[in-house]
Amino acid sequence: METMKKKGSVCLVGAGPGDPELITAKGMLRLKECDAVVYDSLSSDRLLELAGEAAERIYVGKRAGRHSMKQEEINAILVRLGNEGKTVVRLKGGDPFVFGRGGEEILALQEAGIPYETVPGVTSAVAVPASVGIPVTHRAMSRSFHVMTGHTLAEGETLPPDFPAFASLSGTLVFLMGMGNLHPIVEGLLAAGKPETTPAAVIENGTLPEERSVRGCLGDIEERVREMGIGTPAIIVVGETAALDMSSTVRRPLDGISVSVTGTASFSGRLIRSLTELGASAENICRLGVESFAAGQEMSRAYKNLGSYTWVAFTSANAVRLFFEGLLQAGGDFRSTGHLKMAAVGKGTARELRRYGFTADYVPERYQVEDLAEGLAGLAGEKDCILIPRSSGGSRAFNEILEARGIPYDDIVLYDVKTEWREREALADRLRRSRYLTFASGSGVEAFFDGLSGEEEKALENVRIVCIGAVTARALEKRGRKADVVAETFSIQGMTEAMVRDAADGSAAGVFEAK
Repeated sequence: METMKKKGSVCLVGAGPGDPELITAKGMLRLKECDAVVYDSLSSDRLLELAGEAAERIYVGKRAGRHSMKQEEINAILVRLGNEGKTVVRLKGGDPFVFGRGGEEILALQEAGIPYETVPGVTSAVAVPASVGIPVTHRAMSRSFHVMTGHTLAEGETLPPDFPAFASLSGTLVFLMGMGNLHPIVEGLLAAGKPETTPAAVIENGTLPEERSVRGCLGDIEERVREMGIGTPAIIVVGETAALDMSSTVRRPLDGISVSVTGTASFSGRLIRSLTELGASAENICRLGVESFAAGQEMSRAYKNLGSYTWVAFTSANAVRLFFEGLLQAGGDFRSTGHLKMAAVGKGTARELRRYGFTADYVPERYQVEDLAEGLAGLAGEKDCILIPRSSGGSRAFNEILEARGIPYDDIVLYDVKTEWREREALADRLRRSRYLTFASGSGVEAFFDGLSGEEEKALENVRIVCIGAVTARALEKRGRKADVVAETFSIQGMTEAMVRDAADGSAAGVFEAK
């Protein structure tokens, strides 16, 4: 009997106005479950990372110098993926049905017989004004609000025929995607009878760290926008509530600060969570993957000769994971390590050891390779032999300290770091918008700078670089750049605390105005 082909499904998910934390819980759940995500340029990379590693990612948005995919092409992609039996998330900025052309995609899915659902999103029409303290309704001032797109007002065209009726409405008027047509919108509102004194506001990059807003009235809002250099994307708000300021008075240490993070998916995810809890907008711009050499000649020999070692020293959580995975693949098991003592460079590495059922025999007080080596040199002697399975970019300081004490060791390359860029074409812009760039390892520094173009390196001029420790800072110096911030403790908490202190000092002294 012929097996029936499984029909997939498509879920239109509203990503919200920009801040990745404003997606709904249901939207996050759908992303975690999907086989493929089709996304546009308004989606945060942090949202894309919610999808599994194996999930297909298809970009269909628009960026400078690149045309957006035609709607018919996007519809065809959704239908194709659905017919392939995949669970698909169509991730759209804001809400799918608020000028998001979600309805057109639903019609295409209906015609093709593809099951679908919609997860509403927080619309920028409400969230962006609220982000700068403008309520779209307020008792005795604005009993309604009305939303129009200004995007269809192409240069040289007249306003839509129903614009006078829209302009005459009471309450708050919100124009989405209308920045390029601010002048005809203002003129049209005045021609429809709105007084020049009517409060107005324009908000750029609403809900994001680079958010800026300007307030005035219909009579002067264009001039104020020009003076401030407000650009796109921006939302225009007109009405009495645009004069209100109900901005949040709760302040977190890293509010409004943009951080570009580099590192492995696991480390970056934990650092990003730590930073966003304190108000920062943090995204991984350069993910570091690993290429394992556990099955290579040197590690195979080490696994066969485990009995000749007395210590294994782990300098990263990756080393722990790949070491034990390789041990099993080599035909050994945990009984092979029963005689070994184990050292971990820090708490994170020690936690990874515990996941495999081992407690670290030694963890230095300061989580740095030199401290790990010094501690081991005090615990081991000439009759010992230390196995150091680590990355190809490991610090030579470890070797030098052991050699100076006459302690035998085998330093074996267990893995290499490879670079996976996110949104590479937008990297220079992202760096220019960042206050901080973080590095968690010397190999991460090498991988990042090896792939950097001249324009991207220039974009780093006003970015403060944060290193997890002295070894990473020295790797940065070899690249001709001194670390601006070095964590006192070799950990995510240490990096976070260092940025909080630096941000507080910088805000007071104004050191971020120029490098």
